[in-house]
Amino acid sequence: MCGILAILGAHEASPARRDRILALSRRLRHRGPDWSGLFVGQENWCYLAHERLAIIDPASGDQPLYNGTKDIVVAANGEIYNHEALKKTTKPHQYHTQSDCEVIAHLYEDVGEEVVGMLDGMFSFVLVDNRDKSFIAARDPIGITPLYLGWGSDGSVWFASEMKALKDDCERFEVFPPGHIYSSKNGGLRRYYNPPWFSETYVPSTPFDALALRAAFEKAVVKRLMTDVPFGVLLSGGLDSSLVAAVASRHLANTKAANIWGKQLHSFCVGLEGSPDLKAAREVASYIGTRHHEFNFTVQEGLDALSEVIYHVETYDVTTIRASTPMFLMTRKIKALGVKMVLSGEGSDEIFGGYLYFHKAPNKEEFHHELVRKIKALHLYDCQRANKSTSAWGLEARVPFLDKEFMDVAMAIDPAEKMIRKDQGRIEKWVMRKAFDDEENPYLPKHILYRQKEQFSDGVGYSWIDGLKENAERHVTDQMLKHAKHVYPFNTPLTKEAYYYRMIFEKHFPQVSLSPNPNLHFSSQQTRMKLPAPLMNISLTHPCLYAAIRKDDGPRRPKRGVQHCRGGGVGQGMGGQLRPIR
Repeated sequence: MCGILAILGAHEASPARRDRILALSRRLRHRGPDWSGLFVGQENWCYLAHERLAIIDPASGDQPLYNGTKDIVVAANGEIYNHEALKKTTKPHQYHTQSDCEVIAHLYEDVGEEVVGMLDGMFSFVLVDNRDKSFIAARDPIGITPLYLGWGSDGSVWFASEMKALKDDCERFEVFPPGHIYSSKNGGLRRYYNPPWFSETYVPSTPFDALALRAAFEKAVVKRLMTDVPFGVLLSGGLDSSLVAAVASRHLANTKAANIWGKQLHSFCVGLEGSPDLKAAREVASYIGTRHHEFNFTVQEGLDALSEVIYHVETYDVTTIRASTPMFLMTRKIKALGVKMVLSGEGSDEIFGGYLYFHKAPNKEEFHHELVRKIKALHLYDCQRANKSTSAWGLEARVPFLDKEFMDVAMAIDPAEKMIRKDQGRIEKWVMRKAFDDEENPYLPKHILYRQKEQFSDGVGYSWIDGLKENAERHVTDQMLKHAKHVYPFNTPLTKEAYYYRMIFEKHFPQVSLSPNPNLHFSSQQTRMKLPAPLMNISLTHPCLYAAIRKDDGPRRPKRGVQHCRGGGVGQGMGGQLRPIR
């Protein structure tokens, strides 16, 4: 992952302005510790700052990047997996680097704003066209990479990978929605990603084809083995991460990466000593033949890291902080080994209905509609947690389950095939398990392939959640919680744990104004942050536009038993809170 900061329409040429932009960009350097770049447009109309994590072409792929005539400039965060194919199938251009992101500038020169629909990958980028002083910004279809949009008091437009780079200098800022492009020519945001299954009124009917689903997933994993640096996979021993690891291990030998870094895949797992995930991951690693690295942490080490976790993940959401902390600690260990990229298992639970409450779905229509709602909210939950927990230490996490082509295949399946049917022996994510149930050439041991999803506290260690709650008890009194609604009238914390995280959050992101109006949010000094009104039919209740969905929230609660539920499956086995309807 990289960090990007862009200011458009500033027109201020003072040395202080440049110094300020460099200082703000340094707030993102944890995302990209390998190099820093800054482009300043003619007459200072734009600034593009970039903090690089070098994954592809480490030697010459520094950003910002340019087209052949250097009048189109792009700063990008992410990976474009089809960049080689695009180079072969589009007009020839003079490329300055081997960076996968350089293709964005050249394609824009050919097709303009339609470039975003041609990209296969995870990305956030800002592109400026010095020929007419126009610009665009875009974010990948699901929101795997983070991006924020803000406005300065001088009329400037700002973009940044994390809100910490905007909070002190923008009058207002908000989350940049996934699957959208911002165009200065066309006057704002528009959605570019809108597959048929994205509609909540559409119900797919394609029969389940196990081989087609397997092939699509294998393709998604293999394309993410594109790297020029050491890499590995997060492995918990649960279904999702185990499938990612098994497929990657099986196909690694035939990739360019194997010629550079060897044919044995490295796998990583974290947990409290004796946790179920550690045991299961060890067994899977032995079966598929990875070089396995097991990391232990103590409850106290997790507690000591909470403030840093909240600063980096930019949230006070309880479930997210619980899951982010072990991932944050593990990432530091992984980076210390020299690894810069990992594969992870986010997205499977949302695509296949992996949370246990899905067994309450009354029919296939409601089942599918809940899947779509959860996928649309991923950028506010697991994507943000996985990206920022790893980027805190300069590690890139890639998520094969959120591959655009794989999702089209998986979301076209008749949802009746995905439903949990105990009378037929079908547990959650049955179609994915069935697709990889190969008797002749098994990917995983049967009991792992059909291992039921662990709740978070069970997977990472039984005492982790208890330790967090006990810690909050020591910091938050009954009297403090009793008067929480007066201290925090907006998004009032309901538990001592939530109150404690809120206190830490506001030390990092102090507020001076609060408003119950959902279209206004918190300010730090002059900063005000806007929550877009109901985004994708979920209730937004978090100061970093993080949706925390409670039982009494939601303008469109599903009928007859299916409830909006937080959930939080993580690639290395750190799941979220499961709240089935009673």
